[in-house]
Amino acid sequence: MELTDYLKKHFGFNTFKGNQEAIIKNLLAGRDTFVLMPTGGGKSLCYQLPAVINEGTAIIISPLIALMKNQVDAMRGFSEEDGIAHFLNSSLSKAEITKVKTDILDGKTRMLYVAPESLTKEDNINFLKQIKISFYAIDEAHCISEWGHDFRPEYRRIRPIVEQIGKAPIVALTATATPKVQNDIQKNLGMIGADVFKSSFNRTNLYYEIRPKSNAAKEIIKLVKDNPGKSGIIYCLSRKKVEELAETLQVNGINALAYHAGMDSTTRSGNQDKFLMEDVDVIVATIAFGMGIDKPDVRFVIHYDIPKSLEGYYQETGRAGRDGGEGKCITFYSYKDIQKLEKFMQGKPVAEQEIGRHLLLETVSYAESALCRRKHLLHYFGEEYTQDNCNTCDNCLNPKEQFEGKNEVVKLIQVVLAVNEYFKADHIAHVLCGDDNYEIKSYKHHNIPEFGLGKEKDMKFWSGVIRHALIAKILKKDIENYGLLKVTEKGHEFLKNPVSFMLIKDHDYEQQEVDAMPQGGGGSADPNLFAMLKDLRKRMAREKGLPPFVLFQDPSLEDMAINYPVSLDEMQNMTGVGAGKAKRYGKEFCSLIKNYVDENEIDRPVDMVVKSVVNKSGLKVHIIQSIDRKVSLDTIASSKGIEMDTLLKEIEAIVYSGTRLNIDYYINEVLDQDHQDEIYEYFKEEAESESIEEAVKELGEDEYTEEYIRLMRIKFLSNEGN
Repeated sequence: MELTDYLKKHFGFNTFKGNQEAIIKNLLAGRDTFVLMPTGGGKSLCYQLPAVINEGTAIIISPLIALMKNQVDAMRGFSEEDGIAHFLNSSLSKAEITKVKTDILDGKTRMLYVAPESLTKEDNINFLKQIKISFYAIDEAHCISEWGHDFRPEYRRIRPIVEQIGKAPIVALTATATPKVQNDIQKNLGMIGADVFKSSFNRTNLYYEIRPKSNAAKEIIKLVKDNPGKSGIIYCLSRKKVEELAETLQVNGINALAYHAGMDSTTRSGNQDKFLMEDVDVIVATIAFGMGIDKPDVRFVIHYDIPKSLEGYYQETGRAGRDGGEGKCITFYSYKDIQKLEKFMQGKPVAEQEIGRHLLLETVSYAESALCRRKHLLHYFGEEYTQDNCNTCDNCLNPKEQFEGKNEVVKLIQVVLAVNEYFKADHIAHVLCGDDNYEIKSYKHHNIPEFGLGKEKDMKFWSGVIRHALIAKILKKDIENYGLLKVTEKGHEFLKNPVSFMLIKDHDYEQQEVDAMPQGGGGSADPNLFAMLKDLRKRMAREKGLPPFVLFQDPSLEDMAINYPVSLDEMQNMTGVGAGKAKRYGKEFCSLIKNYVDENEIDRPVDMVVKSVVNKSGLKVHIIQSIDRKVSLDTIASSKGIEMDTLLKEIEAIVYSGTRLNIDYYINEVLDQDHQDEIYEYFKEEAESESIEEAVKELGEDEYTEEYIRLMRIKFLSNEGN
């Protein structure tokens, strides 16, 4: 079988994304593999597919119990055999642990998720020694590194435990790692020779902007009101500020809710669900919000407080525009906030403070820089951005004044060489400024001829020159040694033969006045029409007593806001809208679009691209015909050599596109009437989203399997939506 056949069979996808195929082949060949892939790139498939293909059990080390449970549930959804994936952690009872171990010994389990704390328990080590391990996967591998933004000391004990249990290939995966963190991970796991697969960190649809933190609450209210109906997340560092800001927004007529770890779990998850279901536009949250949240249409991420590290910033801003549409990332910056963060570090071990300060300095450098934000961010993650103007950040859209800096760069190189390339950026800046502080004196650097070479300028100026020199690759940071500055070959060449080097004046956030968030960019759909269509969907859904997702999903509304369909024939050619859906719900949508087009004198695309309604492949036709003949779903699946999960996915796709299917004959065989009524009632009256996971949680996993709930969701959507 080809790898794509396995992909189709086990996960229902036809093609791989990005580096997935190369990574999987590398792991299947038994090679250690390092995966650097931004959020949303499909990291989990890189170990899930090899695990189901390989013999034995893959050990997946993951830091969060909630994430483990989600992944195990997802894997069970893809398989008929619940035992295919298990987790082993402190949340399990003795009986549950026995069940897990039995399934593993019986060869049913291809994936075992463990927390690093559970991996180190002697009982578990002795048990794992007995089984065939296909490979070890270390998810969220940045937790290994003290330089990572989520450091977990227990992660550093993984390698010795692996040696104890028994060697097998290792795959380490992370969404955010600087070259320093990557090196640290590989060294700690003993996989320096691993093959590295790195995806680009460039999110082209995101707009980055830093603003001075004066009247931030007032500016946020303006920002949100200038983007009506759009989903957004606002991050604050403290729970108190989260609650204060959420309240301020509510008072000012903004549909916002708070989210932080100190709230009771019912309120917290309720607020999260309201955000996912569009009952609320804005969530004000601590960084606890976002782990495992996959809302594709978050249109803005605002940082009321600047994050502690650029990794944190990248991860949080990365929750905007995951569907490829518009995503605005606005951060409010004040040096006072940096000083507060430095105070929080006091009392921690010295090494931890040193690392924390270093990460903070990188954040300050990014915030105050007048260079292209995208170039700066990608450089931090070891990636080169070659364009001069990204056109999607505040610095590129409003370039600051430039000046000739050739002489300054020469002075900088001279000082770095004079101190034997053994000091960090702030020390070099102090020498240039002629600051004879304690540290400078202790190294006797106040006595070198180069001391005070740039004393006519201040620390802030020289920090900016260093930043430019790093991005131009005239200097580099030694990742092994806390970021000591070294002169590159290009730097030595520059010293011998200086050429023109334009510097950009850095920001002074204490004085700068800032305009409101620029409009536009990102999506190509008509934003006003899209908002009106969402309102209509919400109103019609209320009238019919149905959740909005039953009528049309967001991609369908976006397609309407691009192509302006004004007849049912045109409507049924929109993404995810079949003849049935168009006939049932399309009339009011066509009417609204026609009025909008007339009132705004819009030139509609005359030769609108006609798309096929449902991709009625041979398999889909066979399924529809078999269901019409009341053939058991088990028989349909086995006759086509597919898993029940794959069959249900195909049926769901048919129903989502507007074709009505009647599977009552099969449901009646597996579920009694009372249970059917209860699930149906849940989707009609209580469900805030189409999520199976939420349904299982609400209805109780002891009483209902995911499969039963999926069957009833198909019946519900077919009856009510088509």
